[in-house]
Amino acid sequence: MTQISTHTVIPPRSTTSERSVGRPVDRVDGTAKTTGEARFSAEYPYPDLAHAALVHATVARGRITAIDTAAASAVEGVLTVLTHENAPVLKPPPSPNPLNLSSMVSGTSVSYLNTDEVHWNGQPVAVVVAETPQAARRAALLVRVTYDSLPATLDFAAEEENARPLKGDLLSQAAAKKGDPEAALAAAPVSVDLRYTTPPYHHNAIEPHATTAAWDGDRLTVHDTTQSIDWVRRHLALRFGVPVAGVRVIAPYVGGGFGGKGLLWPGTILAVMAARATGRPVRLALTREGVYHTVGGRTPSAQRVALGAGPDGRMTALIHTSVSRVARVGGRPEPVTAVSGHLYDAANIRLQQNIVELDLLSNTFMRAPGEAIGTFALESAVDELACELGIDPIELRMRNEPARNPIDGKRFARRLLREAYALGAERFGWSERTPQPGSMRDGRWLVGMGVASAYHPPLQLDAHLTLRLSVDGTVVVRCGFQEMGMGGATATAQIAADALGVPLSSVRVEYGDSALPVAPMAGGATQTASVAAALLTAAEKLKKSLLALAGRSGESPLRGQRLDRLEARDGGLYRADRQGETYTGILSRAGRPSVEVAVGSDSGLGAAAGQVRFMARFLRDRRRWVKAALGAHFCEVRVDRDTGEVRVSRWVGAFDVGTVINPKTAGSQLRGGIVMGIGMALSEQTLVDPRTGRIMNPSLSEYHLPVHADIPPIDVCYLNEPDPTMPLGLMGLGEVGITGAAAALANAVHHATGKRVRDLPITLDKLL
Repeated sequence: MTQISTHTVIPPRSTTSERSVGRPVDRVDGTAKTTGEARFSAEYPYPDLAHAALVHATVARGRITAIDTAAASAVEGVLTVLTHENAPVLKPPPSPNPLNLSSMVSGTSVSYLNTDEVHWNGQPVAVVVAETPQAARRAALLVRVTYDSLPATLDFAAEEENARPLKGDLLSQAAAKKGDPEAALAAAPVSVDLRYTTPPYHHNAIEPHATTAAWDGDRLTVHDTTQSIDWVRRHLALRFGVPVAGVRVIAPYVGGGFGGKGLLWPGTILAVMAARATGRPVRLALTREGVYHTVGGRTPSAQRVALGAGPDGRMTALIHTSVSRVARVGGRPEPVTAVSGHLYDAANIRLQQNIVELDLLSNTFMRAPGEAIGTFALESAVDELACELGIDPIELRMRNEPARNPIDGKRFARRLLREAYALGAERFGWSERTPQPGSMRDGRWLVGMGVASAYHPPLQLDAHLTLRLSVDGTVVVRCGFQEMGMGGATATAQIAADALGVPLSSVRVEYGDSALPVAPMAGGATQTASVAAALLTAAEKLKKSLLALAGRSGESPLRGQRLDRLEARDGGLYRADRQGETYTGILSRAGRPSVEVAVGSDSGLGAAAGQVRFMARFLRDRRRWVKAALGAHFCEVRVDRDTGEVRVSRWVGAFDVGTVINPKTAGSQLRGGIVMGIGMALSEQTLVDPRTGRIMNPSLSEYHLPVHADIPPIDVCYLNEPDPTMPLGLMGLGEVGITGAAAALANAVHHATGKRVRDLPITLDKLL
């Protein structure tokens, strides 16, 4: 069995005199990634490694009546072809339960290759295992499957009229109402009542999903492209009937996730199954097309936003309803309308989410699920209301900025959206905008400026970790969190360095491995705050232990001191009169090589208790106040008057995201969200054949992502004001950047051309 060591990173050298938090520190894993030293899930060497390829169903719903694997099996190098006729029998996926978050990790309810039923076009119906990936893929093309097709419901637009109201649960509300919004809308002197649609979107992370799996008896090692190491471990243990402690999931480097790697999809299960069936390590690396067929994307939506206001712009009615989809085999509804309960101080509000069930692959998380598409409709409608009223779009928003949460009157933990707009407007030069659509020109280009609000609520989950300080002054943080390029390891090292008052270069972070104490999934902008809370608690425990050691000696200037009267700096603890002792001195005198503390379960096997604590905290916070990362997008576009070509020429994003741990990595996160918002607005859409359920553009040549030439300079700025309810005052910022971005762009296009596009994407034909 190949031995895999726990992944570690060592930050660059720094001095003790400067604090780390707030500095634009280079990524601690930057060198490893740029030199090729970093290994991703499809790059781990194993002796006798075999390779797997999937065979996908070509019908949307039905049963397999025959499957011919003879030609595939005859290909040189093929070891086996697994189908429902010969695959190992697994335990079925558990039923999703919001009280047990790990039960929700399976992307679908299908027990792959343990049934002859087909539930979506693209479902894996066979796995070919061969000596080389080329042989596996060639043989997969030769598998012949015969189906008895069954009627399938596939057309989202056609099923919209059959949508049913969504029922809420502990994690999200499906409906909310204040006052009588329909009557207020009818009585409003000025109103808009509009329909907006967004298409399905698909994940296209730079690293396609891949799994390398190896069994050693009943012990399993898996290298997986996952955002949720612990959930994957627990699910695999359940499905394959082995102890959780016998499963190790390793994912130190993940090439982007954005929600698409938050759940467990067929490729991971089938790679582990193939390894067990063949008795050899197996690698299954999905093709880009395979990602489209077996990994969920964002739901399409149809939304109604109706706004009523008086002549002064004060909103009297806000109605936001939506229709989105799930699959019959899974998918969690996106909270499309939730943001509309928080942004505007309307006297009467109604929110309602509705869903349809289709015979397609489950939808899944995609950056800011719900808020990303909900803000497109809401913030476009607010812009349209501003036009009807003849009021500046920012001024209209400020006139309706609430003092308390509009839907229920709860306090805000804090809210600095006014300040974000003021900062962004100044940097962008909003005062130079003329209000009339089509009034700004530069030669053949029509110039437009648009704004929109950004909003995303933060979460904090329980994280487990250990913190060790050695006599040589080095610090080791051990925590099984995920790193997908966000800079999590860098931020963790910075927080640890400041909490203990040591140089950043002395901190080593071990992460990305289920053998480490459990951290929550990386999603929902939760990870940094969750790990920071545990790390700060651990640092206090560690300093108390060191102070107790120092107090045993009559020679120590720290004897009899209280920790709250000491400062951690320069590698030790010091009094106000600058008398103190280094950690090295304390440990040396005590004859101790190190001191270590733990927060939570060191093994992580107590994570269920952490989920209970999370739910209790989540419900308590929701009763007490409303908190969110906020921002203001400012977009300038240029539209060719003859061809309708849209070029985004400038962008400013001003954000209130609490304490910014690292401006460099934070800026990358926010710019990345804006780039995804530009793609969402201008070019991206998954095309699904409503007759067959087949995805028609499953490749980067046909699914049009923005490229460098499409992206302008993006100026990102922060208020950097701590949130008093969050650890270190930080709020997650991985999601908020995409929210509102598509609306800001659509509003800019309207300002440039006078044409309002309410159905994304904004393509040439809609402007000519």
